Amino acid sequence: MQFELVLGFAFIILGAACGGSFGLPSKFVKPDTPWEVLWGPFFLIVTVVMPLLIAPLVVTDLVAIYTEAGIVTLIPVVIFGLLWGLGSMTLGLSFAFIGLSLAYALNYGAQIIFGSMLPLLLFDADQILTPHGTVILAGVGVCLVGVAISGRAGILKQRSLEALAPAADPTDATLRQPRMLIGVLIGVASGILCGCYAVASGYAEPIGALAARQNPPWAAAIAVTAIILWGGALSACLYCAVQLTRNRTWNRLARADAVPVYLLATLMAVLHNAAIFLFGLGWIYIGDLGVSVGYPIFMSAAILVGNFHGFRTGEWKGASRQSVLWLFAGILLLVAGVCLLAQGRAMLPS
Repeated sequence: MQFELVLGFAFIILGAACGGSFGLPSKFVKPDTPWEVLWGPFFLIVTVVMPLLIAPLVVTDLVAIYTEAGIVTLIPVVIFGLLWGLGSMTLGLSFAFIGLSLAYALNYGAQIIFGSMLPLLLFDADQILTPHGTVILAGVGVCLVGVAISGRAGILKQRSLEALAPAADPTDATLRQPRMLIGVLIGVASGILCGCYAVASGYAEPIGALAARQNPPWAAAIAVTAIILWGGALSACLYCAVQLTRNRTWNRLARADAVPVYLLATLMAVLHNAAIFLFGLGWIYIGDLGVSVGYPIFMSAAILVGNFHGFRTGEWKGASRQSVLWLFAGILLLVAGVCLLAQGRAMLPS
């Protein structure tokens, strides 16, 4: 039992490292690479290629499971998966607008809030006015403040960089970034939409139950994940196709210099889906501790890893000390809010 706990927490921490790192390879594409040339292949691999390659191989009678679940079960899963795809797409945009550290803080913060509240309202509304419901609401409130403070940090960062602009190199890409307020709004919107993954998972519980009859728990989880990701393909891949057409950049995908971009997109996709898989695997190993301990460790560590990469790659170079302190305060509040949410979830009757 002790070994299983250690193994479970190791999987969760490794998954958090992957989740906080999947955006990092995007920093290494050439500056003239259009956004859709990197993120189009990424979304195609994440939502179509990997699920098609993996799910039928590891899940026994996958098609029969979906058939037995029925269209009434599948439709809401696909719809909320589509909304999650929109969130992932806008997260990719927010990386380009405001960098990894701030995008991770805003996205994960908003994702935690929405991903906690909407399933509670849809599936356990009678639990809101209870002691554990109060704790969950308190956690949501703390996360809201954390998101607001993180957004404030981004605005202060932009102001401090603009103050330095006259004395700086006018070609500095940092100073040519889009308006910070727009980026902050995109980051928050991406988190709200990404929170739909939790709702899709709630609607997909019958699929998981059917898959668990003849598959181990980790394989049953893949059956659920695959259908959500395929729903996300409808929005994320379609948006990238529209951008490739609108910007006339399809030809960039066939150029010789696209090979490094494909490699980076593949690495991002592997890290992204590894985070989902490793977290689910760790949850299985730690059992009842998954809600109260595993969840806050995963979310908190992913936020911290994402911010580590952001600072390490110089995203906050030249930003004021005040803006950095605001960001740290926002991250600390997000971590505290996640812990409160986990405590509230752990109090829910089984």
